Amino acid sequence: MKYKITLDSKTYEVEVEKGEAALLAEYEAAAPVKVVAAVAETAPAKEAVKPAVASSSSDKIIVAPLPGAVLDVMVEVGDTIKEGDVVAIIEAMKMENEVIAVISGTVSQVIVTKGNTVNTGDQLFILG
Repeated sequence: MKYKITLDSKTYEVEVEKGEAALLAEYEAAAPVKVVAAVAETAPAKEAVKPAVASSSSDKIIVAPLPGAVLDVMVEVGDTIKEGDVVAIIEAMKMENEVIAVISGTVSQVIVTKGNTVNTGDQLFILG
């Protein structure tokens, strides 16, 4: 079977037969590759992901940046968080992704719990 793999803006064409792999070609990728920078590496399998934020009057809403399963919720109602704090961990494609707060505030509502499945844009927390 032949596969095309893109890593660090380079595309590799690989052929795999009966457990052996052979590199067929290597070239620059035509499409840009999205790179997500880690804020702080706490474990080797974690990647920092910044969520989108929706603001309505006095409420600030932290939403899921990607679809997946909620592995951990790091904050509770009444907690004060600041920009850069890890507020949750979402597993997507067998990777643990830290959800990083991009706004500061006091948690007025926690919408998700450990074990929930979320889609991109789903509300996770409301800050007051």
